[in-house]
Amino acid sequence: MKIAKLFIAGLALASLTAVASAGTLDDITKRGELRVAVQTQGPPFSLVGANGERTGSSVELAELMAKEMGVKITFLDFDWDGLIPALLSGKADLLVADMTPTLARGMKVAFTKPYMYTGSTVFTKADSKFKTTEDCKAKGTKIAVLLGATGEKEAKTAFPDADIKSYKGGGPLLLDAINNGQADCGVNDVSAVKGQSTAYPAGSFTIMPDLLSKEPLAFATRYDEPDLLVWMNLFLDQVSVDGRLQKNLDYWVNSDAWKKDH
Repeated sequence: MKIAKLFIAGLALASLTAVASAGTLDDITKRGELRVAVQTQGPPFSLVGANGERTGSSVELAELMAKEMGVKITFLDFDWDGLIPALLSGKADLLVADMTPTLARGMKVAFTKPYMYTGSTVFTKADSKFKTTEDCKAKGTKIAVLLGATGEKEAKTAFPDADIKSYKGGGPLLLDAINNGQADCGVNDVSAVKGQSTAYPAGSFTIMPDLLSKEPLAFATRYDEPDLLVWMNLFLDQVSVDGRLQKNLDYWVNSDAWKKDH
């Protein structure tokens, strides 16, 4: 009799667990909406185009996700250091940005498989006396980095004698700092630097050919969203196989073709 009661209790607990973990995908489907955290201004991955529309490489991939799910999409704009908090707070279902899946970040959020590889680069004003990465290692050099970004950590390692200046917001702030003379050299993701520098006259900046690192980029969910994480990885597999991912990267990341349209 006691065993029977324990068995019934076990079934009841299993049933409650199944209901409690119905899954984020079910929630998204019932809601009819996918909520996505994106960076306010971080071309070519996320930007507001000339017509006021939210667009970019990561944005278009998120739109494809919503289309495959059969739901509408809502973008939530945040500065770089606000992306992970927005995801953890439940404001967003997932995060799409040019984010490196570091071990430290992995302690907080669950990353998908990489969708591309990139690295941090050093850049300066075109007419600057700092012509190479080595030049930027001089003692007291002012290095502009993005608060919370991978480049911030890499700059501290690569330029131990420099004055590291962290900026809260998006990558364009670093370009502004260099252009205005507030910093001598900047460190950020090479794809972001190339995309964001197009807002300035051609030849405004020198982007060093050598990279401080080679790193993957990935999207992220919460650890309590295992079903969504599995689905996102399946999505990345599918768009890789059918060519939609490469088409996206060729347009947004591997060229500046997007500039004439946005």
